[in-house]
Amino acid sequence: MSAPPPLQIREANAHLAAVHRRVAELEARLDAAERTVRAQAERLARHDQQLRAALDELGRAKDCEIAALQEQLLTSEATVHSLQAAVRQRDELIGQLQPRAELLQDICRRRPPLAGLLAALAEAERLGPLPTRDPSHPLPGGPSPRLANSTGEEEDRDRLQPAVFGTTV
Repeated sequence: MSAPPPLQIREANAHLAAVHRRVAELEARLDAAERTVRAQAERLARHDQQLRAALDELGRAKDCEIAALQEQLLTSEATVHSLQAAVRQRDELIGQLQPRAELLQDICRRRPPLAGLLAALAEAERLGPLPTRDPSHPLPGGPSPRLANSTGEEEDRDRLQPAVFGTTV
């Protein structure tokens, strides 16, 4: 075997140097890609951890809000029951007062005629009793003289008390 010509050796060396450069370039790119992947993985892991922490915090906040809403619901239900009881009591009171209200309305409707009657009675009271008169001289249009078969009780009743008008109100 004879030695390759120097030109061939130079070309082979140049080729080997180019392959070596290419390998070094590819290794550098591989290292850069691995660093990028590691950095992305670390960022994703940190982001995932942040999202998990945020999710945990949201879960705790949700649980606290649910507890507060349940407490508010219980308070509201108690208030509703209390108000319903108050409404029932007022309805019962209205039921008890309704007949009295109707009676007062009836009294108010009858008040004007009653006021007129009271005014007439006051006028009669102001006029006072009739002066005593002689029973033998009856007034025209007045009561007739006593009948002979009268028992006399009517006379006794007439003499007992003169008519006097008055009010009790």
